[in-house]
Amino acid sequence: MATAAPPKAPDRAEGAKRDIVAGGIVVAAIILFVGTGSNVMQSVVRALSGIGGGTDQVLAATLILNIALILFGWRRYEDLHREIRARTEAEQQARYLADRDPLTDFLNRRAMLDQGQALIESAAAERRHVALFLLDLDHFKTVNDIHGHAAGDRMLKVAAERIAAVLPPSALMARLGGDEFVAMLVFEPAGKPHIEALAAEIVATLEEPVTHDGQLIRIGASIGLSLATAADISMDTMVRQADIAMYHCKDEGRNRFCWFEAGMEMAVQVRNQIETGIRSGMPRDEFVPFFEPQVDIATGRLVGFEMLMRWDSPEHGMVEPDRFIPVAEESGLIGELSLRVVRHAMEIAKGWDPSITLAVNISPQQLKDPWFSQKLTKLLVETGFPASQLEVEITESSLFENLPLVRSIVTSLKNQGVSLSLDDFGTGYSSLSHLRALPFDRIKIDKSFVAAMQGSPDAQAIVVAIVRLGESLAMPITAEGVEDEATAIELTRLGCAKAQGWHYGKPASAMATAKLLADRGLLRTPVAPDAGAAEDERRRSA
Repeated sequence: MATAAPPKAPDRAEGAKRDIVAGGIVVAAIILFVGTGSNVMQSVVRALSGIGGGTDQVLAATLILNIALILFGWRRYEDLHREIRARTEAEQQARYLADRDPLTDFLNRRAMLDQGQALIESAAAERRHVALFLLDLDHFKTVNDIHGHAAGDRMLKVAAERIAAVLPPSALMARLGGDEFVAMLVFEPAGKPHIEALAAEIVATLEEPVTHDGQLIRIGASIGLSLATAADISMDTMVRQADIAMYHCKDEGRNRFCWFEAGMEMAVQVRNQIETGIRSGMPRDEFVPFFEPQVDIATGRLVGFEMLMRWDSPEHGMVEPDRFIPVAEESGLIGELSLRVVRHAMEIAKGWDPSITLAVNISPQQLKDPWFSQKLTKLLVETGFPASQLEVEITESSLFENLPLVRSIVTSLKNQGVSLSLDDFGTGYSSLSHLRALPFDRIKIDKSFVAAMQGSPDAQAIVVAIVRLGESLAMPITAEGVEDEATAIELTRLGCAKAQGWHYGKPASAMATAKLLADRGLLRTPVAPDAGAAEDERRRSA
């Protein structure tokens, strides 16, 4: 790791100070000897002469005594010198450790803020610019949750080593805490492309997997960049701007770098408001299930519903999931939020006819939770909803994070009697080996292909290929996004088993869904006409 090693010897300035101290001791010893030693010698000479000692004996005794005094003084000087050196080195080591992150040996937050501010001011005096990199590891919490904190610590060390290997030794590098790193680099005003090349190289090197206990762990990084062109910008401002840019990178798909732009600040404020709204809205039951009909495409018979989440916000009205689901996933709230709404949906759906299934989407983040199958099974037991009426939909992208864990989860759910479908097929990176290895019951064609069927031969060819694949694997096909009758007729001709989309009905509230089922005689228990309104009023007043 290209970081500064702990100081092992005093620097030149401190050595000069010690020389002055040592010189002072020598001078004082000489003065002491001249001032008092000569008197001592004279007394000794007189004493020896008085007892009959010869001149040679007196001189010999005097010489021996002088040598003894000199040796005593030199030993005392050496002891003082060692004491001063040891104390100086201990102080240097203490200062070094106080400035360092013990895990990565990078600077810590306090030292980075102090040294970074000085770097900004010195660069401005030289008419040079400073770039600040704020790097956040993607999905780091998942590493700790799945592989343990020892694996998390190893990933942090490896990340620090790779960052230091890319950046020049002149860069300041720090770990702010958790999985956040900061680096600062002075560059010439025309050198911005060089900074971007370094950021891209860091992103690329952090994408490479790390082996821990025989397992390959993959992480990535999102980097926010901020720029100081004058001395009047503070370190706090640079870090805040880079943090905003980093979150913008995560919203754009992660594993990339972004320069801070003024418009990003408003987007971060909106994101923070949404996260705050999610946290406060969950205990108030503001997040409710909506239900989209699924039909047997050949007969038009209603066979089930896919549960979709809506946010019934007192401030913003009914909020679509694409506005709050990404924030819930990024903030780590999606697991709790999803299970709350699934519980609500199960309580509603247990009043449906046994022939009507409930399909629920599972976030990729939830499939990183080793206890997910137990949590879902617990909901089935507590609500009394039959597992045979539940269908769990898993997206293709979920299969690549940790396939052994996903296999364990889906196998456990299958053993409970839950059906499994592979959602958004054709848009991710699924392979035939995954379809063979995992116990899926159904494949769902992504709505983007279905919607384009009438005007795109390529999209139609993809739909045909997926339908034929389903037939060969004995997996029925569900088509999403059926918007018109012509598409429905074509899918029927191809042999799709089920379909959903606005042609069959838009997602509706629990009350509207209950009315639809009651009209078709598919409701176990009648619903009072005002029950839904009363529930809404209770929730809003809570």
